[in-house]
Amino acid sequence: MTEKNHIKTVDELTFTDDGMFQAVMHDPEICAELIERLLHIRVKKIEYPELEKVIAPYYSSKGVRLDVYIKDSDRIIDIECQANLKPSLGKRTRYYQSMIDIDCLMKGESYHKLKESFILFLCKEDPFYDENNKRYGLPCYTFKNICAENSHINLNDKTMKVIYNASAYEKENDKLIKAFLRFIHTNEPGEDDFSNRLSRIVTKLKENEKFRSDYLAMNLHDFDIRYEALNEGRQEKAVEAAINAIALGLSPEQISKITSLTVEQILELQKEVMVKT
Repeated sequence: MTEKNHIKTVDELTFTDDGMFQAVMHDPEICAELIERLLHIRVKKIEYPELEKVIAPYYSSKGVRLDVYIKDSDRIIDIECQANLKPSLGKRTRYYQSMIDIDCLMKGESYHKLKESFILFLCKEDPFYDENNKRYGLPCYTFKNICAENSHINLNDKTMKVIYNASAYEKENDKLIKAFLRFIHTNEPGEDDFSNRLSRIVTKLKENEKFRSDYLAMNLHDFDIRYEALNEGRQEKAVEAAINAIALGLSPEQISKITSLTVEQILELQKEVMVKT
């Protein structure tokens, strides 16, 4: 099994991994502090961050699952964490923005009721590179809709996309952001108080039996597994997904629902895995 397709055990999880990131962000105070540090905006109060919010407005349209979704009277903030870069980041943010707007505005409502929105991506590696495949190496990339002919003219659509590249943390001038990006990239909290609190929460969650059982039962990679194994209908992807799920400890019945393989096929795979280990 390649490193890319390896599904981590609970003890291997870090702050940036699926499941762990959402669980840590479950704390409204932590969530608010992260937003204030990275977006430089004041957060009055976060009642309850909505985790893994699913927006699928039409049966035939592609839905999205957002890592952490915060919505109040003034603004909407979507926070995404990518330990491994996924393709088409730019178009991904474009689609996320469209789904957020659809979710925000009821039928018949005026456009002026659209809330200010922020899409915040935390990436361990640099997602942007030039035509020579050379990374640009900025610690932060901020995108707004600005007039090409006159940069002083802002479209004023109240949207912003902020993408952090943790691998360039040494170039960041803001000390608080630099410390956080260093933690993201190295998993070492250093002397930063916020990063140390995050690290302690991660350790505590790993020892929490409910979190451990939820992580195993829910199969946190089910979205990618379904996409590869069901939508593409490729048998080899279904087998690979089943092997990953076996490593997580899911039952043959659960794996069958995820991959479309039969229980009998999964039992045979279990035997093969046992022999190899």
